[in-house]
Amino acid sequence: MTDGPLRVVLGVTGGIAAYKSAEIVRGLVNRGADVRVMMTPAALRFIGPLTLSVLSKNPVVHDLWDAGSGAVDHIDVARTADVLAVAPATADSLAKMARGVADDVLSTYALAHRRAVVVAPAMNTWMWSHPATVANMGVLRSRGVSVVEPEAGDLACGDVGPGRLAPPEKIVDAILEAGRRTTELRGVRVVVTAGPTREPVDPVRFLSNRSSGKMGFALAVEAQKRGAEVTLVSGPVSLPSPPGVTTVRVERASEMRDAVLAAIDGAQVLVMAAAPADFVIAAPASQKLKRAAGTPGITLAAAPDILREVRAARPELFVVAFAAETNDALENARRKMRDKGAGLLVLNDVSVPGTGFDSEENEVVLLAPDAPDQLVPRASKTVVAGRILDRVAPRLAPRSPR
Repeated sequence: MTDGPLRVVLGVTGGIAAYKSAEIVRGLVNRGADVRVMMTPAALRFIGPLTLSVLSKNPVVHDLWDAGSGAVDHIDVARTADVLAVAPATADSLAKMARGVADDVLSTYALAHRRAVVVAPAMNTWMWSHPATVANMGVLRSRGVSVVEPEAGDLACGDVGPGRLAPPEKIVDAILEAGRRTTELRGVRVVVTAGPTREPVDPVRFLSNRSSGKMGFALAVEAQKRGAEVTLVSGPVSLPSPPGVTTVRVERASEMRDAVLAAIDGAQVLVMAAAPADFVIAAPASQKLKRAAGTPGITLAAAPDILREVRAARPELFVVAFAAETNDALENARRKMRDKGAGLLVLNDVSVPGTGFDSEENEVVLLAPDAPDQLVPRASKTVVAGRILDRVAPRLAPRSPR
């Protein structure tokens, strides 16, 4: 983040929730931000630019072709703005951002912006769940865009369900959080693991778990944005490889072990966010097991203990371990932190609905051998990733300039 007040470009798009943008502007200004508002033509049908201009104390840009509105200076704005926030973000605006369409002042500016991006979607429930919107959100998340998830409730159209704009204060917090990013990991090599592994039972079946890889991918993106050189070792997930990150795809726990041991050469940090198998099939069948042959006798064997092998190879490496627990969470997490020699352990109680495996949000407790436990309240996995990395950089050994 640059010196002086946080510089925010707030994009307002054409949904009924546009009137709440006034509260967002007021909240940002009250907390010291310099806010420039850009409006789409559709947004003008819901709220007037004069209101947002008075609240932001800056002219509002809304016409791509009106030089008097400052539209021609959008590249200059992009050079200095710390955060682009779009709230409310309609399905149309999200599609434009994901696909690189530039046909109004906001979408044109979005292509020039190169720092933090926050979107707060608001739309009808059916639009939010449509496969096109889901795909567009996946593209944006893979680029490191912070998403303030819409809430469930009564919608203006009369439907009830997810799609309502998040509370303005929550959006303001997310914008300020995005502006906190630094380059404190510049020159640091970070290895992140993500996702599950698949251990074959026979040529068509496997043992696995519910890990989606979203937390690990969010950590890789956040570390890269903070200046780190990042290698992401991922199990089989449906997420696209993050731009600027070296991604290594694996399937079995043994393959993840080999990839991690190769990647940590020269690294300073390992973030073990993956959920590799604890057990594998001792002798996978070479042909598909048939029901007619009766219930097969399957023998399990211990999977490689990746962190134990990392510790033996690189005892000085700073390790961030994860513990997904369903009972006796703190006791089990502290035991794992000691056993694995972790400098930081991230505890996730996966029995809590809506957090952990295959969700967009998380709530974790950060444990360290020499510091009090820290609760990270429920938030997007991008925000949680930032909180985790906030604890990493101060604990690294001083390094020589490159």
